[in-house]
Amino acid sequence: MTRSSKKNKAATGAVDGVTVYTTGFRSAGFRSAVAEADLSLEVADASRLLEELPREKLAWMLQKMCEIRYFEEKAEELYVRGQVHGTMHLSIGMEASAVGSAMALRSDDLIIHHHRGHGHTIAKGADITLMMAEFLGKEPGYCRGRGGSMHIADIPGGNLGATGVVGSGIPTSVGIALALHMRGSDQVLLSFFGDGASNLGEFHEALNMASVWKLPVVFICENNQYGMSMSVKRSMNIDRIAKRACAYAIPGVSVDGNDVLVVCQTIKAAVEHVRSGKGPVLVENVTYRWRGHSKSDRNLYRTHEEMESWKELCPIKRFKEKLVEAGVMDGEEAEAIDQEAKATIDHAAEEALAFPEPSPENLEDEVYAP
Repeated sequence: MTRSSKKNKAATGAVDGVTVYTTGFRSAGFRSAVAEADLSLEVADASRLLEELPREKLAWMLQKMCEIRYFEEKAEELYVRGQVHGTMHLSIGMEASAVGSAMALRSDDLIIHHHRGHGHTIAKGADITLMMAEFLGKEPGYCRGRGGSMHIADIPGGNLGATGVVGSGIPTSVGIALALHMRGSDQVLLSFFGDGASNLGEFHEALNMASVWKLPVVFICENNQYGMSMSVKRSMNIDRIAKRACAYAIPGVSVDGNDVLVVCQTIKAAVEHVRSGKGPVLVENVTYRWRGHSKSDRNLYRTHEEMESWKELCPIKRFKEKLVEAGVMDGEEAEAIDQEAKATIDHAAEEALAFPEPSPENLEDEVYAP
C-alpha cells in the first residue's frame, strides 16, 4: 500500500482520501509476478485542482452535479405522476463519481455505464432534453423512446450506453478496449459498474483479459454499499473491492467517491496510466445511494441513522463549501449555478413531455428479427 487513508467516522464504510493497493501478498521463496509488476499509481493532492483548474471548469463540475441531482428528483416527480413507463434506478448522492470521472477525459474518450446511469450520461455531455425524452419513452429521445431509463446512449458523444443486466457492461468494455487497441487509437474507455457486479464471474474474467492484453480501460466500481439489499460486508470478505486488482497485476485504488476533486484527480492519474500503454486500472469510488435500489425498494435493510450519516457527506454540499473556502466563488454565485441547473432540468422536462409518443407504424424498426 503506497498511500494510507483515515477511516471517515461520519458514515460506516466511507473513506477519506485515496488508498492505492500495490500488492496482494508476500511469500518467502516465491517469486510473485504481482510483486514484480509496476502497480504504482501516483495520485496528486486533489486540493491542487482548486488552483490549477480554471474557474469555468470548476463551475462546470458544480453545474453538472446539480443537473444530475435535479434530473433525478424530477424523474421521481414524474414517476409519482404516472408519466414514466416502468421503474428507475436513481443515483442521488453519487453525483461526484460521474462528474469527477468525466472531467478527467478528453472529448473523444468513451464510457460504458450501467442501469444507474443518468449521472454518467449527463456528465458525458448529453443533451438533457433528448435524454429526458428518452426517459419518458418519447420518439425524439436518444433511442427513439425504445431504451428508456436504463438504456440511454449517445454514441456520437462517446456514451456507449448500458444494459439492464448487472455486470454485462464489464466484458463488453473489454471488447471495446480491444477494438481501440487494434486500431492503434489512444482513446481510453471508462467502464462503470456497481459493487454487486464485482462478485460476478465476468468481472474477474474481464479484468484478467484486460490485464493480459494491457487494454486501454479504467474499471470504475461505484461501491454504494449495497447490491440491491445485500450489504458489501455480507457479500465479500475484503474491506475494499480495489484490493482485487492485485490478483491481475494492475493498480487498484479506493477513493472517497463523494469528493468530486478526489475522484477527478484519481481518474486523471488512471487515464494517464492507461493511455501510456501500461494497461488497465481498477478504481473503487466509495459512495452511497440515498434512494432505494429501485422505486419498489422500501429500504427495510438499512437504518434511518445510516442513511442520514451518509447524507452528511453530500457531494454537492461539500464541493460548494470547498469552492467558497478557496475563494473560487462566493455563496451567491454557487447558488446561482445551482438554480440555473434546476431551470435547465425543468425546461427539459416541460419540452420532453410535449414530444410525441413512438408511432405503431415503425414499431419494428431496429428489431433484429420481427
